[in-house]
Amino acid sequence: MSENEETIMPKTPEELFAVLNDLGIAHSTKRHPAVFTVAESQSLRDEIPGGHTKNLFLKDKKDQYFLVTVEEDAVVDLKTIHTLIGARGRVSFGKPERLMQFLGVLPGSVTAFGVINDSGHRVRMVLDESLLRHDIINAHPLRNDATTSIGRDDLVRFLQSTGHEPLIVAVS
Repeated sequence: MSENEETIMPKTPEELFAVLNDLGIAHSTKRHPAVFTVAESQSLRDEIPGGHTKNLFLKDKKDQYFLVTVEEDAVVDLKTIHTLIGARGRVSFGKPERLMQFLGVLPGSVTAFGVINDSGHRVRMVLDESLLRHDIINAHPLRNDATTSIGRDDLVRFLQSTGHEPLIVAVS
């Protein structure tokens, strides 16, 4: 798939939940006002236990794309992360058009669940190993007006089911 090809219709949260159900993965979702930043979402912490995520959609100079999912308060050094994730040279943020084309989400809704839309396997999934210390991981279900809670091992199993074997590395 070339970068210029049209994107397919992105999956809905309901389609995501159906896939999780088909995989036998327990999940729960809490609806809330739309949040666009980690700071805005922190008001929900008392209501939703577990590890909360921050996601970076990155690309390198050779147009390789990466979705890096870390704990919400993790500090990521964009000047050196390329050495950890297998990028060719330094990385920058991917354009919103590519985010929609490859992961089917808008800025502010970036989520590990977005790989469900990456049928062309253009995006390398990277999980920060410190995030995986939590038994429960929380992420947007393809929209930023809800949070879906899923077990850590089930998240990895979901990613694998989409053909995205996650690179698990200490990013932060």
